[in-house]
Amino acid sequence: MSALAAEKRRFHRIEFDAPCELHWQDEVWETTVLDISLKGVLVRRPDAWDVPLKDPCEVIIHLNDREIGIVMAVALRHVETHRLGFKCQYIDLESASHLKRLVELNLGDQALLEREFAHLLE
Repeated sequence: MSALAAEKRRFHRIEFDAPCELHWQDEVWETTVLDISLKGVLVRRPDAWDVPLKDPCEVIIHLNDREIGIVMAVALRHVETHRLGFKCQYIDLESASHLKRLVELNLGDQALLEREFAHLLE
């Protein structure tokens, strides 16, 4: 990503390696999260991926050996050779709490976290 694009980014991406599932219609793919933010998630592109851009999907990110998870309704925003980028459309309160904690631990800056939440609510 260019320095200008990184500067314009409102939500910090956190490198995060966790198993996840992508659900689209009746299909389910197992893959891995590459990074996550309050506004979306980047995952490794699974084999045989053929979902159209902007189609609604669901991502389930497994935490703590699948004991807890972050569930998001997402829209496919970009497709690359080895990666898929999704924008979060909806997240339930419990999943949002897990995501907030994950971001909080990785940012290490309460003021930055509060600023990102303010952008999220705009």
